[in-house]
Amino acid sequence: MPIKTHADEQPTLNLTPMIDIIFLLVIFFMVGTKFAEAERNVDVRLPQVESSQAPRTPPKRHIVTVAADGQILWDGHAVTVRELRGQLQRTRDVEGVVRVVLRGDGNSPYRNVAAVLNACRDEGVDELGMSVRLASRIRE
Repeated sequence: MPIKTHADEQPTLNLTPMIDIIFLLVIFFMVGTKFAEAERNVDVRLPQVESSQAPRTPPKRHIVTVAADGQILWDGHAVTVRELRGQLQRTRDVEGVVRVVLRGDGNSPYRNVAAVLNACRDEGVDELGMSVRLASRIRE
């Protein structure tokens, strides 16, 4: 069996690639600064308009909650399915677009959630989201 007579080389950290990257980043930011500076110095005369309108605020998202006992809440107020349909119609008339987030209790019978989904479909809800909580694992 051969005997080692020389010591192994100690590992070293090669800094050359890291220094190259630092220099490239410095150059990149220097050039980028020059372009931004040149853009600010361009003389532009903006066109004039007679009137302007403020941007419209996006339509509000309404929260529909189905409690475990089957109670339906529209933005925190208790309603029936018929009243929910009326609220959806009024919202469409006022806002033009109806956005709903449905929050259903996991212990609520599915028929209660299905009734709300059906009302939303019938009243032409434009955007419907369902609020859920992610479980750590799914039980089989």
